Amino acid sequence: MTPDEFAALGVSTDLRTAAAALGIATSTAYAAARSGSFPVRTIKVGSRYVVPTAELRSALGLGDAA
Repeated sequence: MTPDEFAALGVSTDLRTAAAALGIATSTAYAAARSGSFPVRTIKVGSRYVVPTAELRSALGLGDAA
């Protein structure tokens, strides 16, 4: 994921995109989200997981959005 692609994310993103940003395989990310061990907070919305972009930025050491 390029910095421009990351900057274009809204206030949240899906688990697949968050996993790609963190360099985690999708299947591993879903297993981690189910077990509560994903490195960033996940929010279960219906049958999908949502990841707050601000927390993802922080986990990646990117600081606040410009």
